[in-house]
Amino acid sequence: MAETFVKTAGYGDNLPGEAAALRWLAEAESTGGIRVARVLSVTTDELVEERVTTGAPSAAAARRIGAALARTHAAGAPWYGCAPDGWSGEPWCSQARTPYVAREGATESWGSFFAEHRIMNYVRTLVDRGEFGTSELNLFERVAARLEAGEFDAPQPRLVRDSAVLCARLHGDLWAGNVLWDADPASPTGGVLIDPMAYGGHAETDLAMLALFGYPFLEEVLRGYDEASPLADGWRERVALHQLAPLLLHCVLFGGWYLAEATAAARRYA
Repeated sequence: MAETFVKTAGYGDNLPGEAAALRWLAEAESTGGIRVARVLSVTTDELVEERVTTGAPSAAAARRIGAALARTHAAGAPWYGCAPDGWSGEPWCSQARTPYVAREGATESWGSFFAEHRIMNYVRTLVDRGEFGTSELNLFERVAARLEAGEFDAPQPRLVRDSAVLCARLHGDLWAGNVLWDADPASPTGGVLIDPMAYGGHAETDLAMLALFGYPFLEEVLRGYDEASPLADGWRERVALHQLAPLLLHCVLFGGWYLAEATAAARRYA
């Protein structure tokens, strides 16, 4: 019998929702998307997954991870901020209540979605808690206004643009700990995804999150991605902009130095 990993519900956890996200991402495996940890069973109290055996990082595996992630993104999503197919429960993910967006409330542009449902959603929480004052609020409002005006909108990578869908199918919490290295050195996708906050968004957001806290052979991941699905011109200049969402989420969850880090990043785009 295969080894399993059992996750029990803590405060704010929606395990059936997490299982839906894992299954939604796994749909892309049939078209070469990155491998996703298998859901074996789920209740409101317990999520049972296959236990992933991890291996050592390598440049070759990193390039395969990048290419496979591009194909997962290309599986697409019907609108910005949509929940994974099969989602049940409250319309948000994570303890910070990051909102999902109903179809009737969806925006046509990424900038409008990112401004309202990511940047200002978190900023209003931080202002209400007294962790941001008037100057920080004004700063992020300037960034949001430029986003809403479309100044930072950019085409999705080529595979997403060619797939007749509006936006990319994102993992949503793509830091190094959630992209495991596959123990099989011949694995066609190089890695395995766990612990998603999946939604429909811009592919550059997942890549920016992966860069935020560092990842072994990151440049090889990016090279593999770009070879499979070329990124839009100027994407490197937008990395810190896309990182504002996870930075602000960390401000909500942890505070501390993330507050200064988020405001410093925002000044580049105000």
